Amino acid sequence: MKEDNTLDNLGRELRIRNYSRQTAESYIFYNKNFLVFCQKYPREVKTEDIKAYLNFLAETRSSSTVSVAYNALLFYYKQIWQRHFFINLPHPRKEKHIPVVLSKEEVKRMISSTTNPKHHCIISLLYGTGVRVSELTHIKMCDIDLDRMVLRVFQGKGKKDRLTILPGSLKEILIKQARIKTADDFLFTNGRERRILPIPVASNFVVPRLGRSRESGEKERLKVGGRLTEATIQKIVAQAAQRAEIKKTVSPHTLRHSFATHLLENGTDIRYIQELLGHAKLQTTQIYTKVANNVLAKIKSPLD
Repeated sequence: MKEDNTLDNLGRELRIRNYSRQTAESYIFYNKNFLVFCQKYPREVKTEDIKAYLNFLAETRSSSTVSVAYNALLFYYKQIWQRHFFINLPHPRKEKHIPVVLSKEEVKRMISSTTNPKHHCIISLLYGTGVRVSELTHIKMCDIDLDRMVLRVFQGKGKKDRLTILPGSLKEILIKQARIKTADDFLFTNGRERRILPIPVASNFVVPRLGRSRESGEKERLKVGGRLTEATIQKIVAQAAQRAEIKKTVSPHTLRHSFATHLLENGTDIRYIQELLGHAKLQTTQIYTKVANNVLAKIKSPLD
């Protein structure tokens, strides 16, 4: 095995095993980063080198990041190099954090403060469906069932499909999108590509961006490019929280946490919530019992 193509072999092995694109990119990144850190070829790496790298990451990165790096190195050296020195390296323990949850009033303020129709729809869907930001960016029109008002999350985390609910308040805008987009179109696009559409159709888009046709001089072009990036959506959510004067740290995942917590507060069975969120283990969903207000409300402060 040549030294310069081992990471290519890593990428190939990850594809063969059907790892997600995001996981594959993370594994390759941390293995490259590790080799730069230790300045060694893979065959020269020792347990002490990996310990030093993980300790280095632990000083400045979160426990989740260290855990991903550990898994990346474990996969590479065990599966590609058949090295087994990880037996003597315990898996880093993850810190346990209680999720940040918005009140229903705070969510309403975020949505009402957003005047851009596309941004309004993005925030509403994140909260109203509980999808992850990576899943939202991949929603296509064929994933939306307007008769049953359900959304198919195609190949979500863990490469698993699932169904979640669609908020009825978004039905009208989704119907408009279904009339003007093909089944394979992304629901949310970045507008970098153009498709010529007549004005009556173009005006139905979530965010009409019209330009003048060189041939006729009339407004008839609409940007309907590739899918939005996760970074763009994170920025949209952060700006909405700022406009709503919310002091908490708000991300797209905060809206997912809020979706689950509010369902639990409304009396939804936790096993249904587990299915909607796509959690493999019920234990993951049970974290929301610690922040649900209907549980905390039963406990009186000794000052009261």
